[in-house]
Amino acid sequence: MEQVAGGYGLVEAPVWDPAHGLYFSDVRNGGVFVLDRTGETSQIVPKRRGVGGMALHAAGGLIVGGRNIAWVGPDGETRVLLDPAAIPGAVGFNDLTTDAAGRIYVGSLTYRVFVDPAQPGFLHAIDLDGSMRTLSDGVMLTNGLGVSPDGQRLYHCDSRANIVRLYDIAPDGSAGPWREFATLGERNIPDGMKVAADGSVWIADAHGGRVAVFEPDGIHRMDIAVPMPMVTSLCFGGDDLKDLYIVTGSDGGPEPNCGAIFKARVDVAGLPLAPAKVGI
Repeated sequence: MEQVAGGYGLVEAPVWDPAHGLYFSDVRNGGVFVLDRTGETSQIVPKRRGVGGMALHAAGGLIVGGRNIAWVGPDGETRVLLDPAAIPGAVGFNDLTTDAAGRIYVGSLTYRVFVDPAQPGFLHAIDLDGSMRTLSDGVMLTNGLGVSPDGQRLYHCDSRANIVRLYDIAPDGSAGPWREFATLGERNIPDGMKVAADGSVWIADAHGGRVAVFEPDGIHRMDIAVPMPMVTSLCFGGDDLKDLYIVTGSDGGPEPNCGAIFKARVDVAGLPLAPAKVGI
């Protein structure tokens, strides 16, 4: 495992783009960045804070979370796709993912995470026509989301409840009642996640210094140790999707802005994430 970038407050939302490299955000200091294939980093969206989830869009540009769900075009043009005002009590959004059809699954927040007492939020789907459906409630801190290779399961981390939810999802994007998929331990916090091509579920342990890997049936497969304690998310990249990028925050590190990106080769390829196709 090698460190390929550093000096950030809280790195989140890693997304692999074969054309440009690894997109990521700095939640606390603001900005969206890209780490290109030569190892150079550049900022592509200035200032925007709280971006806990991102996805590519089929028309180009990025879907970004935070204070709203927005499309940011290659030239910086921004269009809001979902405003928290559309959801009673919501103040913003965290992580997100897409399904094969290009829908967006995203969780809403009903409190400021680093400031206010926790309040339950929701899980939503944004359909291709731009409409929104609320699929579930009672989510104390919505985090990582991922869809199984067959498109029939949605995994969803609730970081304050210390649980990974599992929903059965239908071809139209609707979801059934959730059930428990896994936990990381009594004191371990599931954060970002990705699903691999073999159906395994790879989950960042927010304060455990590891990525925990689970079989599709929820049995723990293995752990991948990470040099920083605050592991926030991960993503598969490279031409064969076997480069594992792991992103971290500064909590527990040697200095205030020591959030970093690590890279390791793994034996299992990641599941390619379809770009969003919601109307912009």
